[in-house]
Amino acid sequence: MSGPFPPASSGGGNPFENLFAQLGRLFSAEGPVNWELARQLAQWAAAEGAEVGNVDPLERMRLEELVRVADLQVADVTGLSTSTTGRAVTVRPVNRPDWATATLEAWKPLLTALAVALQPEIPGGSDLSDPSGLSGLAGLFGPTGGDDPSAPPGDPASLLGPLLPALQSAFLGMQAGSMVGSLAQRALGQYDLPIPRPPSDEVLVVAQNVSSFAADWSLPVDDVRLWVCLSEVAHHAVLGRPHVREALDSLLMAYVSGFDPSAASLEERLAGVDPTDPSSLQDALGDPGALLGEIQTDEQRRLQPRLEALVAVIEGYVDHVVDVAGSRLMGSHGQLTEALRRRRVERGQGERMIERLLGVELREEQYALGTTFVSGVVERAGDGALARLWTEAHALPTPAEVAAPGLWLERIDLPR
Repeated sequence: MSGPFPPASSGGGNPFENLFAQLGRLFSAEGPVNWELARQLAQWAAAEGAEVGNVDPLERMRLEELVRVADLQVADVTGLSTSTTGRAVTVRPVNRPDWATATLEAWKPLLTALAVALQPEIPGGSDLSDPSGLSGLAGLFGPTGGDDPSAPPGDPASLLGPLLPALQSAFLGMQAGSMVGSLAQRALGQYDLPIPRPPSDEVLVVAQNVSSFAADWSLPVDDVRLWVCLSEVAHHAVLGRPHVREALDSLLMAYVSGFDPSAASLEERLAGVDPTDPSSLQDALGDPGALLGEIQTDEQRRLQPRLEALVAVIEGYVDHVVDVAGSRLMGSHGQLTEALRRRRVERGQGERMIERLLGVELREEQYALGTTFVSGVVERAGDGALARLWTEAHALPTPAEVAAPGLWLERIDLPR
């Protein structure tokens, strides 16, 4: 389906150059998010406007070989089935635009809930989804036909009301597409953010990013490929457990649905914006992190420790599995692990903002918390005790237990 943006493989170009010629398609989407617009912007942003080719067949074949090795190793270390469908785990090497497209589709329920939660209200109580609330915005559009707000010829509510749902859908589509497209520029696999995906035994690896990382750090590219395959399959094995998926999905959905952009503090920020001066909006919004904190609700703050604890344990466990398997297979394992863990703390502000929006902000201290929990369990009860983490919902640790692994071992009746 064609749209306002050129395909990512067409040689790039300005994604907005055909926008006005495509307004009919742009505003024809139904629902809170224009997904066609999101898809095209995600592809364009992922490719950074440049032409992107297919994955080299030799690189594809090598990843297919290595994922079979990783599958056997992860099953051996964890004792878990790596499959969610009964089939063998396979890899699909992709380019950045393909990763962005697949991720946008996989995260659609989560991003829809986030979009609905972030639909703003205009300061003073005007709702963008309610045309009658636009009367207070008349000054943004020039003269409106006199002092009588009910005068229909220039009333912005009557003029723009029918377009508002489509405008909002297009805006939210652009936000979703831009967000996922920017993640594609650095993602190594589909679980760079540990967010469950629809059941499938195919994992995605972004071949270009893997090769670039290996070159940037002067690492053997096959070792990096194997490390990524191990990490992806280990994540897949854990997130494929139905009760783990259900617990994480439930927490993520509740978190992204909880934002309140109509908070009084946000209204105060926007009240003094001069619509003729774009810099005034930037000055009013200030630090994006502070703004995000202002629209976060008390319910989200109550959810956050549970969500962070579960993600920390998943990441700590996956790191442990990759370390055990990787040390057997890779001569550069120590150097590679150090490089990849340094990469984690080098994420830009944009990536961290996306993580905060989705509730999976992976801070250095969160990785450390997960590592400390896993090592504490192993020291007290051995590697075998870790398998109990994923046996049933009851065994998932609480935030207090993640901070004190002995409490978790005591609760599930393991010897210490």
